[in-house]
Amino acid sequence: MAKDAVEEDRGSPDRRGWMSLLAKAPASEVTRLWAAVLPALDGEPEFAWLRSPEIGGVMLRGRAGGTGTAFNLGEMTVTRCALRLVSGEVGHAVVQGRARDKARIAALVDALMQGDRADLLRAVLLTPLREGMAARAAGRAARAEQTKVDFFTMVRGED
Repeated sequence: MAKDAVEEDRGSPDRRGWMSLLAKAPASEVTRLWAAVLPALDGEPEFAWLRSPEIGGVMLRGRAGGTGTAFNLGEMTVTRCALRLVSGEVGHAVVQGRARDKARIAALVDALMQGDRADLLRAVLLTPLREGMAARAAGRAARAEQTKVDFFTMVRGED
């Protein structure tokens, strides 16, 4: 594969999407859905570590108003790893928190999504994970909406 094709693949919206989804998803959900995929894969694929799971920190940066000067917001703990399947695909993962198992699963999914099992993983793992996270976000938004105050409909006291 040409260098440009590799760089293009790493930056593809699909890959960014599933890696972001796996990084942000709750570890318990990722583990549960991975267990549902394993029978269809005939067990966990064989792989070799390129970088075994490591726990570390990253600095989060922010911008006031989204456009102001960048500032250090704080640190977040992450777990990262990289592996190579026996078939040659390489998977990477960086996930939130101290989650070695979640990082291993995310790297395996990343590698498998580059092969012929992508449709299976999308249907059994990624889509349910995305839908579950969207439902939780909608629930949080609905609870927040209940606390909204509409100042234009409040009585002003000008009788």
